Amino acid sequence: MSSHIQRKVAVVGASGYSGEELLRLLGSHPSVQVVAVTSRQHPGRQIGEVLPQFRGHPTLGKSVFIDSQVDQIVASGAEFVFLALPHGLAAEFAEPLLEAGLRVLDLSADFRLRDAAIFEEFYGVKHPSPHLLTKAVYGLPEVRRSEIADARLVACPGCYPTSILLPLIPLLRKKLIEPGSIVANSLSGVSGAGRKASIDLLFAECNESVRAYGLPGHRHLSEIEQELSLAAGTALRINFAPHLIPINRGILTTIHAAPKDDLTLELLTKTFQEAYAQEPFIRLLGPDGFPDVKYVARTNFIDIAWRLDPRTGRVILLSAEDNLVKGAAGQAIQNFNLLAQLPETTGLL
Repeated sequence: MSSHIQRKVAVVGASGYSGEELLRLLGSHPSVQVVAVTSRQHPGRQIGEVLPQFRGHPTLGKSVFIDSQVDQIVASGAEFVFLALPHGLAAEFAEPLLEAGLRVLDLSADFRLRDAAIFEEFYGVKHPSPHLLTKAVYGLPEVRRSEIADARLVACPGCYPTSILLPLIPLLRKKLIEPGSIVANSLSGVSGAGRKASIDLLFAECNESVRAYGLPGHRHLSEIEQELSLAAGTALRINFAPHLIPINRGILTTIHAAPKDDLTLELLTKTFQEAYAQEPFIRLLGPDGFPDVKYVARTNFIDIAWRLDPRTGRVILLSAEDNLVKGAAGQAIQNFNLLAQLPETTGLL
């Protein structure tokens, strides 16, 4: 399939931060035709009116939001659908869209977990489509590239999990760290909470402040532990503490773990180079670098660095990403490129 063919895509739930970012990236993607953009709040209104940054865009600016109805999405001729919806709601669309023959990329948490009981434990509701959990592919391209390419339903990872999984998976696969020793601390910009009215997210509440939240069991912990357990070949649990910081976008994660015997800095560096040196969106900063969110903002890159602390003997891993791009919309498009048999970097570099 040649790259000049325009793939027809729909975006469901485009008025949130992730949906807005999807439109920004898809609107300049050379192999995409956006044929439907839905919103329950704004049907009939022009995209440029609701999202002013798209005023004057040659294709999106005067396009009109349609109502979030499956039959209208199918009638648009879309082949691929991005679901940028809250958890619980995405499953309502995924099932009928799959039955209609469309390929679905879900940015919510609805299909990230393999076990419906764990979904209920962390999200507080019964899963609406448990039979689809085993059919969904967890959309971390650097880990599941071949599975994603053949998938009908891709569960795009959460922003925190991406920042934690990519540094840890190579080390767990090589059994270089103790699985039960992992402690992860992440700091996220306010957009990670989504576009919603909340006192906790007001400027005066967030500015000049840093606070932890979601302890001890943030929802993303469920998919983090699932994927790390698969990499380690054994069930594991970690300590994870997310924090809110007064920036719009970006996640910085610091991870500590106990190494297995005889781990050297040279072996640590070799392991990351073997795993990721050829990855287009992973930038390895080495054992001296310090990832910084301002250098990944509005990009699909994740920057990773590492240390072996000679004083404590512990491994220190660091990562930085844009929570709305590599942590959401950009990674979804990276997955879309795999589904559409396009170069993985198309529309992202």
